[in-house]
Amino acid sequence: MAHLQDLPVSRIQFYVTAPYPCSYLPGRRARSQVATPNHLVGAEVYGDLVHLGFRRSGLFAYRPYCDSCSCCQPVRVKVSRFVANRSQRKTWNRLSSRLVSQEEPLRFSDEHYALYLAYQNSRHAGGGMDQDSRDQYAQFLLQSQVDTRLISFRDEAGQLVMVSIVDRLPEGLSAVYTFFAPERQRDSLGTFGILWQIEAARQLGLEHVYLGYWIEESPKMSYKTLFRPAEVLRQGQWIALT
Repeated sequence: MAHLQDLPVSRIQFYVTAPYPCSYLPGRRARSQVATPNHLVGAEVYGDLVHLGFRRSGLFAYRPYCDSCSCCQPVRVKVSRFVANRSQRKTWNRLSSRLVSQEEPLRFSDEHYALYLAYQNSRHAGGGMDQDSRDQYAQFLLQSQVDTRLISFRDEAGQLVMVSIVDRLPEGLSAVYTFFAPERQRDSLGTFGILWQIEAARQLGLEHVYLGYWIEESPKMSYKTLFRPAEVLRQGQWIALT
């Protein structure tokens, strides 16, 4: 298992943020460990960092570094061994023939931004991101120093229904963020988005799809455990999620 001191760029340093309110567990305080300087965190180094439990928000690579909590567990899917369950197969069969995916330039689009705000207002109203300005949206999703892909999904009428931001790593794909039309929530677009990423990784010959952090106490995170077999990072080791 790699460690921070093993990274190929020795000039990378890490700092810990001041405590801030946890976004996932009410009443708790969180801290993050951040890699710096940003310009040295390219594709290869970031791939190593993801393997160590880091994620990316814009140009910042970070991982939870809380004083008395280790609830955030990085989770990834083993692509070669993944087997969709019955519900996932139905979702894939229903939507794969109805939605057209297309890679688009990683740049601002009024259409994407409008969908992002609609999604935030429906799913995370009052959380702050529903008020994101154009600049905040762009800093969060459109600034990257790694190999980042923006994938749009349109229905048969050409209507934009979902956007996924995905990083390609040396040995896997890392799901950055996905947002979709809130009125299409019953279509299981979020599930389809992950299935699409798993299939894309399979076609690219990549080993894993990294899904970010899973928190057992957070119902909103439970969907990440439905894609099996999965692994979580605990005490520096990737182990099977049981």
